Amino acid sequence: MKVTIAEELLLLAYSEDEGKQLISTMQLDPALAGALLAELAVEGRVELSDKKLVLTGTAPLGDDEPDDELDDELKAVLSRVAGEHKERKPAWWVQRLQSSKLRTRLLTRLAEAGVLTEQRGKVLGLFPVTRWPEADPGVEAEVRERVASVLGGADPDARTAALIAVMHAAKLDRKAFPGASKERVKEISEGAWAGDAVARTIASINAATVTAITAATVAATAGGGG
Repeated sequence: MKVTIAEELLLLAYSEDEGKQLISTMQLDPALAGALLAELAVEGRVELSDKKLVLTGTAPLGDDEPDDELDDELKAVLSRVAGEHKERKPAWWVQRLQSSKLRTRLLTRLAEAGVLTEQRGKVLGLFPVTRWPEADPGVEAEVRERVASVLGGADPDARTAALIAVMHAAKLDRKAFPGASKERVKEISEGAWAGDAVARTIASINAATVTAITAATVAATAGGGG
C-alpha cells in the first residue's frame, strides 16, 4: 500500500500493540494538517512566496487512482487554497485544516486498507474509547527503516525530510525515535516550513489551553473564597 506523509505520521504516532496515541491531540492534529501541506509541496502543487502559501499548479492528484480517499483529501486542501480570496501563511492554513475529523478519516482509511485495526471499547465501563493497533506491521516497518536510515546519516529525499520536520515540530521524534541525534533531527528540520507552521500552531494552542485552565482555576478559587 502506498501511504502519504500524513498516514506515515499517524503510524508513528500510535503504539503498535495497543494503538494508543504517543503524543497529545493538541500536537497530533496540527501535525497532520502540516503533513497534508507538506505532501502538496513535495508534489509541486504549493510553495512559499514572501512567507505565503501559493499554488504552483492545479492539476488533479492521483489520476491513476481516482477512487483513493486520501487523494481526495489532498484535492480538497488544494481546492481550499485555490479558493481563498488572499494568500495566507502556512500557520494560518494549519490552524484551519486541523481537526479530529481529519484524524479519524485518515485512521479509518488505514483500517480499511488492513494496516490498522479499529477497536472500540469503554474506559471504566463508561467512557467510549477507540484504539488503533496495527494489523499489518510491514507498512510502518518500511517507514521506520527509511527514517532511521536518514537519521543515521543517509541523504533524505523530500518526503522523508518533510516527515521528520513535522515529527520534530510535534515532538513525536522523541517518542518514535528516542535514540536519534537531536542535532541530526534539527539539521534536517531547519528551513522546513511545514514543520515550522505546525510548531507555531501547537504553541498557540498550548498557550490558549494554559490561559483557559488558568482562568478556570482563578474563577473556581474566587468562587470558593469568601
